[in-house]
Amino acid sequence: MEITRIFVSVIGFSDVERHALNTVFRLSEERDLAYTLWSPLTAPGVVAPPAPAQVVLVDGECAEAVLYHAKALPPGQRLIWVGSDPPAHAWRVLHRPLAWGELLHDLDSVYAQVQADSGLLDLDVTTPADLDGGTDASAPVRRALLAGLGAGERMLVMRELANVGITEVDEVGNNEGAVERLSRQVYLCGIFNLDEHHIDAWSLLQLFVQRNPHGMVMAMSDHAGPLAGWWRRRRMHSHARRAGVSALVGRPPTTQELSHWFGFL
Repeated sequence: MEITRIFVSVIGFSDVERHALNTVFRLSEERDLAYTLWSPLTAPGVVAPPAPAQVVLVDGECAEAVLYHAKALPPGQRLIWVGSDPPAHAWRVLHRPLAWGELLHDLDSVYAQVQADSGLLDLDVTTPADLDGGTDASAPVRRALLAGLGAGERMLVMRELANVGITEVDEVGNNEGAVERLSRQVYLCGIFNLDEHHIDAWSLLQLFVQRNPHGMVMAMSDHAGPLAGWWRRRRMHSHARRAGVSALVGRPPTTQELSHWFGFL
């Protein structure tokens, strides 16, 4: 697969935000459109990045931000500003808490806009669009995301979701598909298999929380079940709580557990 790469210069941001941003970049490496942190220096044998970066992502609260009010951007570069008091030439303005799915959509829009400017693509990228079209992001959507579930778990979950009126379900089995869906759709709930090694479930569910702050997050793991040791279950529950998980269940989940938790939807 040939990868198109967008280089992003990052100015400011906390260590936690930079860690989340690095996760977004790392997950994008599994797509055909990837994002890389821009640096003016490169190691021997590594392809040199463009000068300047195609995108500059600026934390409006950092000391260096004032420079981006005064100086003009190089031709073709786009400024994404995070915070208040953005400069007039900012291409996108985001606010905290950051929704990483929205940021990924904006980065995708940079590439689409470049294609449009070149005449290769006729596309309106002025506002984010849902993958399936026509959904108001401010309205409640009865839609669920299933990430990394096995066949038996998937059938059980979908049956219990249907019992509470949720029949719009997106199933993903890899990071690329999950990030794509999270950047385009709004979800009422997300169900993640923490034991599936083909996805980065912890990072994906945190992206889900950022993108869907009012949605329910359910996580499944053998380490949360009755056969796991007491200390292991306690650590798993503590980690899940910090990550924003609403419901942690063992594998395979029981009908009673699913019915209980989905009853809150």
